Formats: sequence, C-alpha cells, structure tokens
Amino acid sequence: MCMGNVLLEQKEEDRLWEKYKKDKCPEIRENFIKQYAPLVKYVAGKVAVGMPVSVEFDDLVGFGVFGLLDAIEKYDPAKNVKFKTYAVTRIRGAIFDELRSIDWVPRSVRQKTREIEDTIMTLEAQLGRTASDQEIAKSMGISENDYQKTVLRISGTSILSLNDVWHGSDEGDNISIGDTIEAPSSLNPEVIAEKDEIRRVIVEAINELPDKEKKVLVLYYYEDLTLKAIGKVLEVTESRVSQLHTKAILRLRAKLTNLRKGIV
Repeated sequence: MCMGNVLLEQKEEDRLWEKYKKDKCPEIRENFIKQYAPLVKYVAGKVAVGMPVSVEFDDLVGFGVFGLLDAIEKYDPAKNVKFKTYAVTRIRGAIFDELRSIDWVPRSVRQKTREIEDTIMTLEAQLGRTASDQEIAKSMGISENDYQKTVLRISGTSILSLNDVWHGSDEGDNISIGDTIEAPSSLNPEVIAEKDEIRRVIVEAINELPDKEKKVLVLYYYEDLTLKAIGKVLEVTESRVSQLHTKAILRLRAKLTNLRKGIV
C-alpha cells in the first residue's frame, strides 16, 4: 500500500472519530469495533504468555473486548495520541481487571508477592536508593538464589502489570498508568494537576529502575514487543524476561507507595 493511501485512510478515520464524538452514531461505533477487533486478540495473546493452562485464550479475548469498548467511548482525538496506542492500554487493563476479579492466584503466591514488595519498600526508604537483589534477599532472610526462584515462580502465576502500580490511600483512589494518560476536560483543574504529578512521579520511578528492568518495561509497554522478542533483543531467555518484568513491577509499586507517602 502506498503512503498516499495510508494518509487518506488516516484522514478518513480522523473524520469518523470527529463525527462519532459529536453524534455517537452506532454504525460508526460498529465500524471501529470490527476494525480493531484483531487488536484485542493481539493483546490477549501477549497476556496469555506465561499464564496457567486454566486461563483460556478465548476468555482473555472476551475480557479484552470490554476494554476496546471502553477505549472507543473515552478516546479523545484532540490529545494527538493514536487510538491503537490508547486502546492497547485499555484492553490490557480490562483483561487484568477481570482476571483479578476471579481471584485465581494462589494465596501463597499473593502473600509472597506482598512480602517482597513490602521488603523493597522498607529497604529503599532506609537506603534512599534502589535496593539490590542481594540486599532484598538478605532482608527477607533467604539466599539470593532462593529469592530469584521466588520471583520466577511469581512471574509465572501472578498478574503484575503497569496497569496496577499506583494505589491510593483511600478505597476507589487507585490510579493506573492508563488513567494518567488521559485528563478529560470534565475534570476540575485540581484533579488534572494531581494526575500530571502522578505521571511525573511514575516516569521518575521507572528511570530509577536497574537498566535491564527498565528496558523490559519500555520494550513491553511502549514498544509493544512480546516477551520472546524482548529476550532476543536482550539476549536472554523468555523466562528471564518474565522474571525481570516481575522484579521491575515489584520495585515500581514499592517506589510509588513510598513516593505517595511523601506526596500526601
């Protein structure tokens, strides 16, 4: 397809978005759903990597459809963010939300995840810097090898995502990366300012992560690569990438919890 045709198609889609936002035409909505349905399967396929066999791909697709519908309703073309980019975040978030709601993660894994996160949070508050794996393991009273095995086990069963890294102090006050992308005009200036501050803090927290963990987050969430593709880029195994991803999210959630305590 030549570039001219691509530009024409983009202009046509922009025109459709403008029209849909004005009159909420059902036909245009159906058009967007059909056009981006393959995106739901793509995201579901990425999420399915490393999931237990009890989690079926078709279920993930079904969960993701809700995210696509949500994205279509909330998308704002004026923000100059491509719909595909925006929708991926919403689809992934919807899948994770539904998986959490069925609560299939073993209690022992959930408890160990919380233990590691709390250890990182306490250590980094004391050290004023990123804690090493060796320091985390020592604080937990286990060997570094056992710590790595624990993280690998968590990475294979637990749902850890950038869609769930920011927890508010009050119920209903949780904000995800996806939420920080948008600041609807209906929000008052104080709320918009707060979300801008959260976005800034998240970026700073990611920049403080160890290099390989930061690369995994960037390649997975922003370059949209699969874990297998990231493994080829970093020249490590897919399971190692999964482990790095889990460690990055555990560190990030701990950092953000500490930073929020400093903000509030």
